[in-house]
Amino acid sequence: MSFVPQAIFFTQGVGHHRNRLQSFELALRRAGIETCNLVTVSSIFPPGCRILSREEGIRRLRPGQLTFVVMARESTQEPNRLVAAAIGLARPRRRDQYGYISEHHAFGQTRKKAADFAEDLAATMLASTLGIELNPDAAWDERKQVYKVGARQFESRSICQSARGHKDGLWTTVIACAVFLPE
Repeated sequence: MSFVPQAIFFTQGVGHHRNRLQSFELALRRAGIETCNLVTVSSIFPPGCRILSREEGIRRLRPGQLTFVVMARESTQEPNRLVAAAIGLARPRRRDQYGYISEHHAFGQTRKKAADFAEDLAATMLASTLGIELNPDAAWDERKQVYKVGARQFESRSICQSARGHKDGLWTTVIACAVFLPE
């Protein structure tokens, strides 16, 4: 049996609770995917896959459904400690080619920094398969301009959830997910 996802959506969430697992459950609730049996997978964006809005994607889910996700997840019990979870996507403009999804989990990074890192990581992986020369020492904004020019253009984006550890030492869990769906 072969399963190649035809659609994908992106979501994120944060949860706080005295138990680590329950803080994860609350993050899943915020993300709208708590009723699914999640199966984590690696990071290929399938050719021809459509990107749906979060709302449309969640509407298509059924309780108990086996749901394939690329997930970034981080937790802390340390008050005020900054945690972030980000997903990056890079996909060729030609829809018959595959792209890359990256996950990034971090402590001490702002939402923007973690999101940019995840996007850069996915874009770097795709660029290398397309033969685009990169300067790894250049800033993300500079390298992003290289990705957008020439015959091998592609699109990139990211989603991120960050939070500071709960002031009373409750577990704080952040997640960001790319959720695959059949058509």
